[in-house]
Amino acid sequence: MSDKKAPRGTVKKLLRALRPYRGRLLFSLLCSAVNAGLSLYIPLLFGRCIDLIVGPHNVDTQGVKNKLMLSGALILISALGAYLAAAENNRVTQSVIRDLRNGAFRKIQILPLSYLDSHPSGDTLSRVVNDVDRFADGLLLGFTQFFSGVITIVGTLALLFSLSWQVALTVVLLTPLSLVTAHLIAHRSFRYFQRQASIRGSLTALTEETVGNLKTVKAFGQEENAGRRFDEVNGELKSASLKAIFISSISNPGTRFVNALVYAGVAITGAFSVLGVFGGGLTVGLLVSALGFANQYTKPFNEISSVFAEMQNALTCFSRVRELTDAPAEQPDPPEAAEIGRAEGNVELHDVAFSYDKSREFIKGFNLSVREGQKAAIVGTTGCGKTTVINLLMRFYEIDGGRILLDGTDIRDITKKSLRGNVGMVLQDTWLKNASVRENLLEGRPDASDEEMIATAKRTHAHSFIKRLPQGYDTVLGEDGGSLSQGQKQLLCITRAMLADPNILILDEATSSIDLATEIKVQKAFDELTAGRTCFIVAHRLSTVMHCDVIAVMDGGKIVEKGTHEALLAQGGYYAKLWASRSC
Repeated sequence: MSDKKAPRGTVKKLLRALRPYRGRLLFSLLCSAVNAGLSLYIPLLFGRCIDLIVGPHNVDTQGVKNKLMLSGALILISALGAYLAAAENNRVTQSVIRDLRNGAFRKIQILPLSYLDSHPSGDTLSRVVNDVDRFADGLLLGFTQFFSGVITIVGTLALLFSLSWQVALTVVLLTPLSLVTAHLIAHRSFRYFQRQASIRGSLTALTEETVGNLKTVKAFGQEENAGRRFDEVNGELKSASLKAIFISSISNPGTRFVNALVYAGVAITGAFSVLGVFGGGLTVGLLVSALGFANQYTKPFNEISSVFAEMQNALTCFSRVRELTDAPAEQPDPPEAAEIGRAEGNVELHDVAFSYDKSREFIKGFNLSVREGQKAAIVGTTGCGKTTVINLLMRFYEIDGGRILLDGTDIRDITKKSLRGNVGMVLQDTWLKNASVRENLLEGRPDASDEEMIATAKRTHAHSFIKRLPQGYDTVLGEDGGSLSQGQKQLLCITRAMLADPNILILDEATSSIDLATEIKVQKAFDELTAGRTCFIVAHRLSTVMHCDVIAVMDGGKIVEKGTHEALLAQGGYYAKLWASRSC
């Protein structure tokens, strides 16, 4: 997207986001109009007061009092209008921010894994949190200044024309200088603010990456390198921020200079009119009013230019958030997709093909049939495609060719929700939310009773360490499991999956972080809990898949051998070499 088109497209999207609140915006506009209109009328009253003071012994005292009392009342009404407009603007701003954040978070839930895999999580987090906050600041300032500014500019011009067309014409002729100055600066500042927001997202991603893996950084003595990388990105952010702020800050002194010219032009032209050079028409009092109008006319330009940096920053941040919300969502279910109940568990993969990079094949000619209640293992060296097959089974990625059938039905003809509702997953990378142990275990089955939950935890050998926690099952875990060991976190994830009671289980390195003694116990529990369920087991340790009904050996994205443990050993092929070396 070019720099010229970016602001225009962003503003259109912003107007669409404001559309649901047009009633509130209209009310705010009316209040701003009352505030601005009365603010313009009050200087006119003061000018009339001056004209009522003809000399020291010829003063219309009652007229002056009346106008001053009227001015006081109008000042109070004007202040009330300003308050109501500001309050309504604040409500609209916070409502838009709420909608924007909700939309961004909901969009994240339906984004394809390909998007999340290709975008740093820290940058995505920065868009939802930091960019939305900065957008809120700029939007509120924009609402506050823009409405009243436009009304003030139009109103002062109308009043100046009613007082003296020569004075008004002077203002009109000098105004384009201010507009051209602001436009030239705005055009360049948007580009710099865009770069600033992008680098800020990179800095957030780098910070999250370093903090989240600080143990590894320390273990390899990479503190200095991490600090150097942070300094480099932070330095880039400083440079981009200085350029953005410098360019945008020129707007304010530039417009103030033009405004000084406007004031001087009004004073000179008005003075000539009072002296009768232009045929008269202005009194001394009205000249004072005209000078007040000149100040009020130029004030919106000053205010708008002073918040222009915030507005440009806000538009840039808004465009980054909209890049997230406008990203293509996960491929939706077709209208004819069926909701299924509890599946029997017959799974067939026929000539499945898939590639991350469409110019290079990865999974090709993959064929595997697993009947209800069977245990199928997928083994092979790192990077051979084991986890990719699991992602295809769950429709986290869509296949490029072939078919995957569940109980004879193509999974693309089944809704994703009902498909995934039939499958329990335990992954090598554990995920636990910042909540109690109980809430984490009930994630997949909220209606389970305490007795069922505890019984399942005992069978997976998680109960013994859970009851040693400070509040047992009510202990609140920190982020990603807090201080629990990796093995304990994995046991909780196994318990959570088993409590959900799915008919199909996927275990992707589910016991990789558990000690050997506990693994033997858990394996026995697995044998009991998985009886009658269809299971897909991805494992590096071949000892965990010895008793599977079928073992698919993968290499280079395809199955090279298939059979039972004993049959594959008897073949003396690739699996036998893996078994002998225990390299996978």
